[in-house]
Amino acid sequence: MAEQYDVVILGAGAAGMMAAIEAGKRGRRVLVLDHAKAPGEKIRISGGGRCNFTNIHAGPKNFLSANPHFCKSALARYTPQDFIALVERHNIAWHEKTLGQLFCDDSAKDIIRMLLSEMKDTGVVLRLGVQVQSIDKTFSGFRVATSDGMIDGANLIVATGGKSIPKMGATGFAYRLAEQFGLPLIETRPALVPLTLDPAQLESLSALAGVAVDAEARSGKTAFEEAVLITHRGLSGPAILQISSYWREGGDIRLALLPRVDIASLLKGARRENGRQALQTALAEHLPKRLAQFFAETAGLINRSLADLSDKVIDGFCSGIKDWAITPAGSEGYRTAEVTLGGVDTRALDSRSMQARDVPGLYFIGECVDVTGWLGGYNFQWAWASGFSAGQAV
Repeated sequence: MAEQYDVVILGAGAAGMMAAIEAGKRGRRVLVLDHAKAPGEKIRISGGGRCNFTNIHAGPKNFLSANPHFCKSALARYTPQDFIALVERHNIAWHEKTLGQLFCDDSAKDIIRMLLSEMKDTGVVLRLGVQVQSIDKTFSGFRVATSDGMIDGANLIVATGGKSIPKMGATGFAYRLAEQFGLPLIETRPALVPLTLDPAQLESLSALAGVAVDAEARSGKTAFEEAVLITHRGLSGPAILQISSYWREGGDIRLALLPRVDIASLLKGARRENGRQALQTALAEHLPKRLAQFFAETAGLINRSLADLSDKVIDGFCSGIKDWAITPAGSEGYRTAEVTLGGVDTRALDSRSMQARDVPGLYFIGECVDVTGWLGGYNFQWAWASGFSAGQAV
């Protein structure tokens, strides 16, 4: 005899737990299943262990999707302020870091404890270490065959995430299930991920490994201004992770170093004050020393004194710093990607409820849906908002 629930939720991550809480508040009998041994593992490791749980600026403009309008309904119905109110109700101390990013003062585990407490208060049943073997549509809902036995649910919410960070247990389960029920997919790819360089490029930049600098990273018409880190594999840092969601193989990344600084004017000023100073020495007053050395060597101006350089030469030299073109070979892949781009096609889902249009009672939420946020708490806000929407609908 199968167990009976009003709502079965697959995935005890951010979206799944939020959906469970909202459904439980409405008196539904809710079961959450996860193959992991602990809930909220991606929450636990996020934000350096302090969980960047939302962003106060979160809005549709901060998300990528084949249908950029799809996320509007959920984001409007459950806002960053709503989640902040929940956090404060549980007396979790938090702070704003930069660019609207909110973090726990203490630990990401505070957020997990908060969600588990809310689930317990609403009567949600959580089972961990459970393997889902098969799912079938029935006359009254869905039958889920698990390693713990058969479960019947009038509604099924899929919150199993994307493919990113497989060592945390990520799989393509949600996509296979979507295909089983006839829902189309948007091609998936790693997002918010470091970019790699080919061996020749790595060799030319080998002396710069570990150097970080403020920059604007641009791909096409999209640009992000944050730190860029040069690594022994390629490019990383917040600006690179952001632009990686927009970059495509074969295209280049253009870096404008110190985008808010007029380096040419500073070098000309240094020339007036001390013309005997070497170019790389003057540049190292503003850029990391190794980077200053690299640009001077690349331009063939190493050890040239400022007095020997005309305005035209300085302007040309600085244009290379303000428009440094690099063509990545690829990305580090799902192994280090923070999220997955693409997923369940939003055309197959109702934007208010997250329910599959052609499969009543079936819902997809969170990262497995073709809605991908920027770096900085946006993907958590999508998890809360989409989970809230589904929880309010079942």
